[in-house]
Amino acid sequence: MAILITQDTKVLIQGITGKEGSKVALQMQNYQTKVLAGVTPGKGGLEVHGVPVYNTIKEAMDNHPGINTSFVAVPNFAAYGAMEEAIKAKISLINVLTEHIPIADSAKAIALARQNNVRIVGPSSIGIISPGIGKIGSIGGDDPRGVFSKGSVGVISKSGGMASEVSWILTKNGIGQSTVIGIGGDILVGSSFTDLMEDFEKDPQTESVVLFGEIGGTYEEDAAEYISGKGKAGRGKFTKPVVAFISGLFAETLPQGTKLGHAGAIIYGEKGSYKSKINALESAGVIIAKTPDEIPELLQQTLS
Repeated sequence: MAILITQDTKVLIQGITGKEGSKVALQMQNYQTKVLAGVTPGKGGLEVHGVPVYNTIKEAMDNHPGINTSFVAVPNFAAYGAMEEAIKAKISLINVLTEHIPIADSAKAIALARQNNVRIVGPSSIGIISPGIGKIGSIGGDDPRGVFSKGSVGVISKSGGMASEVSWILTKNGIGQSTVIGIGGDILVGSSFTDLMEDFEKDPQTESVVLFGEIGGTYEEDAAEYISGKGKAGRGKFTKPVVAFISGLFAETLPQGTKLGHAGAIIYGEKGSYKSKINALESAGVIIAKTPDEIPELLQQTLS
C-alpha cells in the first residue's frame, strides 16, 4: 500500500518553469508519477515537458480537479505564499524542496496546514518515493531504480543524501522499501519522525522502519516517546520493529551552539545531543546501528 505516494497521487508543481521545477518534473514523469499541471505566476499557457502551466493553483485545479499533491520548488522569498496558496486550495500533501525559508514563514505555513488538515513534508526535503509506484521531488535523481526497491521497510531521514544511501544499502542486501521520506533538516519541519511513523503503523505493507537522525532538535526523542507509548495522548504506541542510526557522535566534543550542516543540527543543553537521542531510543526498545552498513543485518534480526 505504501504511504503518502500511492497509485492515486496526482501532482502539481509550483515553480515548474524554474531550473529545479523543470528538472524534477521530468524525473517524476520518467518514474511514472502522474504530473498533471504546473503553476508559475505570469507563465500561464506555457508547457514544460508536455505539462501545462497555469498562473494560479485555482486555474490548475479547475482544469485538473484530481490534483492532490503539490511539489514546491520556488525561491525562498516566495515559499510561504506558494504553501499558503496550496493549503487554501485544500491540496492534501505538500512537499517543499525550497531551502533557507525563514523560520517564521515555515512556522506560519505549518500552523496553517495543521488547521486545514494538510500534510507538509519539508522544507529542504529531497522528496518522497514509494518504489515501483511513484516519487515526488529529486529523491533518487534521474533513475531511482538501482537505489530503491519495493518492499516492506519504511525509511525516514533528515538527510536527503542518506535517505538514498540507506535505501541503497537495503536494496543491495535484498531488502525493499515501502516508502522513503526525506523530511528535511531544518529547525522546523512539517512532518516529524513521529507523524510519519503513525502513518507507517497503519500501513499493512510496512513491517519495520529505519530512522536516520542527527544531532540537534528533539524529533528523535519525541519518536522514542511515541514508540514506547509515552507520547501525546491519543497517539498510541508504535508496534513495529525500529532500527535507528544517529549521525554526529564526533560532535560530542564540540562547543555548545555549534551548527553542523543542517539548520536544525544545533545542540543547546543536554537534550538534542547524540547521547540524549541514543539513550531515549534505546530505552524505547529501538535497535541502534553504529554504522549504516549494520542496518540490514539488524533489521533481519528484528524480523526473525
